[in-house]
Amino acid sequence: MELFRAWRVRLRRLLFGRENAELDEELVFHLDRQTEENIAAGMTPQEARRQAMIAFGGVERSKDECRESRPGFRMERLLQDLRYALRGFRRNPTFTVTVVLTLMLGIGTTAAVFSVVDPILFRSLPYGHADQLVSVGLVAPVEPQEFMLGGSYYEWRDNQRPFEAFTSEIGVNPCDLTEERPARLSCARVEANFLPTLGVSLVLGRNFTAEEDRPHAPKVALISYQLWKNRFGGDASILEKLVNIDGQSIRVIGVLPQSFEMPRLQDFDVMMPEGLDEAAQRKADPGQPMWAFARLKAGVTSEQAKQELKPLFDYSLRLAPAPFRKEVHLQVRSLRDRQMHDVQLVAWVLFGLVMAVLLIACANVTSLLMARGVGRERELAVRSALGASRGRLVYQALTESLVLSLAGAVAGCVFAKLLLKLFIVAAPEGIPFLSKAQIDVRIILFTISFALCCGILFGLVPALRRPRAQALAGRMMSISAPAFLRQWLVGVQIAASMILLVGGALLFRSFLKLQDQQLGMRVENVVTVNLSLGEKAYPTAERRMEFFQHLQRELRYGPGVTALAMSDSLPPAGYHHDQIYASIAVDGRPKPTSGTGGLVTWRWVTPEYFRALDIPIVQGEGFTEGELTSADHFLVLSKKLAARMFPGESPIGHRLRLAGWMPENNPWYTVVGVAADVKNGGLADGDEPEYYRLRRNMPEDWDRGSNVVLKTTLPSDVVEPWVRTRVIAIDPTVPVNIETLSERVSKIAARNRFETLLVGFFAMTGLVLAVIGLYGLIAFLVAQRTQEIGVRMALGATKGNILRLVMGKSLRLIAAGTVVGLVVALVASRVLSSLLFHIGPHDPVTFGGVTLLLVLVALMATLIPARSATQVNPTEALRSE
Repeated sequence: MELFRAWRVRLRRLLFGRENAELDEELVFHLDRQTEENIAAGMTPQEARRQAMIAFGGVERSKDECRESRPGFRMERLLQDLRYALRGFRRNPTFTVTVVLTLMLGIGTTAAVFSVVDPILFRSLPYGHADQLVSVGLVAPVEPQEFMLGGSYYEWRDNQRPFEAFTSEIGVNPCDLTEERPARLSCARVEANFLPTLGVSLVLGRNFTAEEDRPHAPKVALISYQLWKNRFGGDASILEKLVNIDGQSIRVIGVLPQSFEMPRLQDFDVMMPEGLDEAAQRKADPGQPMWAFARLKAGVTSEQAKQELKPLFDYSLRLAPAPFRKEVHLQVRSLRDRQMHDVQLVAWVLFGLVMAVLLIACANVTSLLMARGVGRERELAVRSALGASRGRLVYQALTESLVLSLAGAVAGCVFAKLLLKLFIVAAPEGIPFLSKAQIDVRIILFTISFALCCGILFGLVPALRRPRAQALAGRMMSISAPAFLRQWLVGVQIAASMILLVGGALLFRSFLKLQDQQLGMRVENVVTVNLSLGEKAYPTAERRMEFFQHLQRELRYGPGVTALAMSDSLPPAGYHHDQIYASIAVDGRPKPTSGTGGLVTWRWVTPEYFRALDIPIVQGEGFTEGELTSADHFLVLSKKLAARMFPGESPIGHRLRLAGWMPENNPWYTVVGVAADVKNGGLADGDEPEYYRLRRNMPEDWDRGSNVVLKTTLPSDVVEPWVRTRVIAIDPTVPVNIETLSERVSKIAARNRFETLLVGFFAMTGLVLAVIGLYGLIAFLVAQRTQEIGVRMALGATKGNILRLVMGKSLRLIAAGTVVGLVVALVASRVLSSLLFHIGPHDPVTFGGVTLLLVLVALMATLIPARSATQVNPTEALRSE
């Protein structure tokens, strides 16, 4: 027997090398000893040998199966490895569930966010050859995005050379479907060649003809796919039917594709021809505002096109008022840049943050697999001694990690779909493509590919470590290289968590400052009613004034109403009139000769506007009822505008002409009061000086739209139905939108709130994963050092000594990760500068608070396993070895 063993050892040294031979010597001794004990217990020799093999590392496969480790791929070997992997996962469900859930969280979050940012950053636009489409126009203080004016647009269109096609749209405005079920719609007006220039084909019907894009032409329209499905049930017979829009019968000639979107991303339901008088526009000064788009010729770049348009730009500049010319610029840029310019930064920030979450998840899984690999070191040593080659062991490890990764990917796809639905429900309006985002085939392929890469990486790290001969000698191993690597991975997790927490905390503090700012008006207990009158039903200014005054009388003495006013627009954001500051002339003062002076906001209001919104009048008085019938014109200035126009003096009684560089037949307005400043540029943007014009009982002061402002003592849910019934009693075909002013303000802040919640979710997810990783590492280190701790305690070490020993390593790990995370966060936070409101990217309070939070949470995560180390019984620890 001894001779046979000696020859077997020599043969194995020759075939497998010295290390495996040493493993075999140790193994033979222990296996034979265990086999003899099993036979003595009454087992058959075969069963005794099998049970001895299982006792050493849980090896269930036979010696012959282990020796089948030869190069090449065989299906039976793969199935064998899969069965073995599944049995191992079933024996350790806690490990399996932890890995799959971690991967689900990391991969699912990444897939959900990628489905949102993919169309913004990577996917092509829904137009034919979208890379050739550009936005063209002038950039001026009155409009930060490029635009054109009818007085020069047609000159550009006819004389440009760098474009294959040149087209325009004149905007999207509210319109009303005045049928049995009235509805507020959005109507876009475009040039006849608009869709061909964009390379868009219709689902049904045809495009506009040039004859239909003229004044007084028969009214025709294209409808959006959504309106066709939701309102008309997807009925193909909608073609050539008449629909009533703004009181006019309009013939539907086509349906736009589902994927179509306006180049400026405005929501729309109906598309109509512009119907402009080209001859009149060429003579106009300045003409109809419009937005132009073009398709570049092959080989022409945006910069080249800009240079070729320079003569036409110089021509248009000569038509502009003198104060404009120094502040007007030519712009030619890709349509993607025009659409995504405002959201690209947010998309990249979200993508970067979710990649940090994914990094933490991957580090966690790698750490878990390495811990499992150390726990299986005896098993791998046994299998190596029985004939398994290094390649065979690596192959098995890869199989197990790939199974886990694919399971995590499947769970991640389901989680991503649920998370994406949550994003869409929670997101406000105005975020491009979010409502259309979906987990499609591209996202699924991306998820599976990423999972495969993760599986290979996760499997290689623990599998490449060679089993040690000492693994057969005892069940507890000392801390080795994998422990050091796991510490490094946990340090990476802590650093990534620091970056996520800093980003989330900066946005959260910014949002709090955004909400806490003073609006200059009251928003509580104020109900707003928005109405717009159809052009055919109310064709004259007299009819419009009559309707709104009738409504005002009906609502004035309603339940709980203490003040009622009307205005064409409402702060703090949304539609309002703008005017160049330099165009305002002061009686007795020279006109400005240089610069535009920026913009001035203005509104039409009725006398009780300031009382309804609790806007203080700081000088003079507001408008009075007696001025409603006066032939004179009156103004109330904001405090900011009054200080700028009349520094150091009272503006009361001064006269202003609101178009100072236009013909002198414009009326003079008398300043009767100064109102406190009110937010009018949105919550985050800067405010403009403002003036208010009195909406008198004169037809010329009334247009199609108006907002009714009701200051009330009753809850809004009581006031709203009553208001709706009064509007229906006057005209049931007029659509009405009723909401409180606080709801309007909340909607303005919704986008900032959504971004803050999203980043906060990523930050907390990363923190939880990092804490789990830190807890797992410390618990693993404590388990590995149980014998050492037992020896220390047997030699007199106190519980405090053991606690300091364990916590010392934790503190070093936490400190290293925190310092690295702080350095990276200081650099990365600069990217958030444009997203922050009244807070710097290096805010010391934020960085200090995040550091303290992370350190405290990390210490709490290490305290539990550290305390368990102090509970080690020295006798039991030494006996177990």
